[in-house]
Amino acid sequence: MSDARDKYQDPQYALHSSHWGSFLVRQEAGKLQVKPYPDDPNPYRLIENFTNALDHPVRVDKPAVRRGWLEHGPGPDSRRGNDEYVTVSWDRALDLLADELQRVGKQYGPGAIFGGSYGWSSAGRFHHAQSQVHRFLNTAMGGYVKSVNTYSAGASAVILPHVMADADDLARRNVTWDRIVEHTDILLAFGGIASKNYAVASGGISHHFERDAMRAAADRGCKFVLFSPQRAELPEETRFEWIPTRPATDTAVMLALAYVLVKESLHDQAFIDRYCDGWDVFRAYLLGETDDIPKSPVWAESITGIAANKLYELARMLAGKRVVVATSHSVQRAEHGEQPIWMATVLAAILGQHGLPGGGFAYALGSIAHYGRQLVAAPPGSLPQGENGVRDYIPVARVADMLLHPGAPFDYNGQKLRYPRIKLAYWAGGNPFHHHQDLKRLTLAFQQLDTFVVHESVWTATARHADFVLPATMTLERNDVGGSPTEPLVIAMRAVARPWGQARSDYDIFCGLAERLGALDAFSENRDEMGWLAEIYEKTRTGLEDMRLPAPDFATFWEQGFVRIPARPDTGGMIAAFRNDPIARPLPTPSGRIQVSSPVVHRFGYADCPGHPAWLPPGRGPDQDHPLWLIANQPADKLHSQLDFGAYSQSYKRKGRAVCTLHPDVAEARGIKEGDCVRIFSTTGACLAIAKLNADMLPEVVQLPTGAWYNPAVDKRGELLCAHGNPNAVIPDIGTSPLAQGCAGQLAAVQLERYDGELPPVTCFMPPVQRPADQVV
Repeated sequence: MSDARDKYQDPQYALHSSHWGSFLVRQEAGKLQVKPYPDDPNPYRLIENFTNALDHPVRVDKPAVRRGWLEHGPGPDSRRGNDEYVTVSWDRALDLLADELQRVGKQYGPGAIFGGSYGWSSAGRFHHAQSQVHRFLNTAMGGYVKSVNTYSAGASAVILPHVMADADDLARRNVTWDRIVEHTDILLAFGGIASKNYAVASGGISHHFERDAMRAAADRGCKFVLFSPQRAELPEETRFEWIPTRPATDTAVMLALAYVLVKESLHDQAFIDRYCDGWDVFRAYLLGETDDIPKSPVWAESITGIAANKLYELARMLAGKRVVVATSHSVQRAEHGEQPIWMATVLAAILGQHGLPGGGFAYALGSIAHYGRQLVAAPPGSLPQGENGVRDYIPVARVADMLLHPGAPFDYNGQKLRYPRIKLAYWAGGNPFHHHQDLKRLTLAFQQLDTFVVHESVWTATARHADFVLPATMTLERNDVGGSPTEPLVIAMRAVARPWGQARSDYDIFCGLAERLGALDAFSENRDEMGWLAEIYEKTRTGLEDMRLPAPDFATFWEQGFVRIPARPDTGGMIAAFRNDPIARPLPTPSGRIQVSSPVVHRFGYADCPGHPAWLPPGRGPDQDHPLWLIANQPADKLHSQLDFGAYSQSYKRKGRAVCTLHPDVAEARGIKEGDCVRIFSTTGACLAIAKLNADMLPEVVQLPTGAWYNPAVDKRGELLCAHGNPNAVIPDIGTSPLAQGCAGQLAAVQLERYDGELPPVTCFMPPVQRPADQVV
């Protein structure tokens, strides 16, 4: 195992992979011990959430069926989410579920099954729950209704192909940290580049080098400029300039910068003429020729809160420099979220930066650790999902709309679609009560199903709304192969613990179901766990062999614990190739060039997404009754809601609840002191949190991270709220626009007040009431 074990001089440790860091792990005297991977320059403490995870009381230890479903059979039920569970044997659980799958399939067809399972699940490439459930539904049921896009990047995933290219091409195969360190003069960070975000990468990460890269760029003279309502969105060693910016106004900031550049002839007209399409339409809007509103710094000042003279200064500073325009995921997780992304591509075009080393548009730079890295030459394979025989789909953030309004029409990316009529939802490896908004509405949506099936290792809010809860193993209780397209290590993820209780891997659960449905051979291909791991590793082995590099066979790899994969050359991807030869290497847009304006989007006729980037005021902004912006960003103590009961996550809580951050002026006006419990509320709902005061933020915002497990409770008014501090109890469930129908869950207009009196208990880390089958009459 060479370097990792040698540095610790302890062969009892196994190397394992997680989304927030490779780590060394062992069990000693029944206790789990974890240490960071020794070659990681900036390891993160999130791995400490594993230390108390395997035997936590909230683990699901036996198959359980909701009592109401067991007694009355499938159908809509208002008790879903507030019912007892009956523990049953594996044979009975699988027999009942197989019968129900057959009933739905015969009566309604596979188009009545929603294969949800949105989420990061395991870092392993085989025990990837989403792949497992989709493969099962394809091979055993003939398909399922799927979701498209993500909660993180729903708006950008749709708008960017209209404008330049696929979002992955602009995030993973474009501007790299190495080029920024070497070439960039100015990096504009809209929304920030927060260390808590680049701590994680789907599929695993062994080297957290982003902070060192930013320090090196700053030491060379690169200037970092942060546009954000909060200061804590860039590491201090970048010596960045913070421009306090009102939430949801990034598009107006960029328009004002563009206005100055064009008005003062500081823009790169030659680049625009050669590489862009639709300039005249946008230019007329920018200068106010179409609406009599020049998008000048004076115009932008009242919108953004940034002084006009500062915007003039910033714009003039950009001229003639090597500039990266970076946007976080967060700026597009709001109403009209397509606009700041589109406008960022246009600002980089006006500066003539696309395709230059260390210049251009860097979508979501630092939002996860994959972005800004070089791809590796031979990542591992993945579990084939098979052919889906159902063509219906929904944007992922519209799941509640689908369940509440079956058959209703909706717009999406120029199409007129209808929501499928779903009878059964099958979820594994995700927690929609973390990702989704308006959780009371989401509860009502799941109550419309005939049957809701969940594989889970712990009793999340999603599991508590399910009819079938099948106990699944955690990553440390099974073998897997870890790796990703940007990760230089492919890791043999060995199991270090026995499965908890009666837990089984998703694969074993699906094999049991597939056998009952007569589809075991199609699903398993006669491979066991190790057979599939060898198959998935084979892509890496043959890739190394093709490069004439050492290519150990699977047995050797498994014994070694990992193999190293070289990076591909850093060429700048398709954007650099396009700049070098726009005729031979056009972009995948209608014109083959950057669409500064888009006739295609214009023809869609969406008022919320016109044919060029535009400033569109939010329709649900602060008002007299709800004068503050709630910012619901990612947590620093966990990935999404994973292992919220873990030791490290718990260390961030106060009084067992999530912590919200607010400006001292806001607190003083409401009689709130540090450590007080506050009630945050909107027209959608309410939650409780513990106040933390911080002057490094705009007074008009309050920040509450996502990830606290949903804990519905009745407050002293007799009203339903989340007692634990889940901001999605407060945020409305709306799409970014009809174009993308993306998640707009970053922001909400709220009010807050001190919460006095007895606090409702936090019970989400205790299992629900469960009774053995022989005790249920």
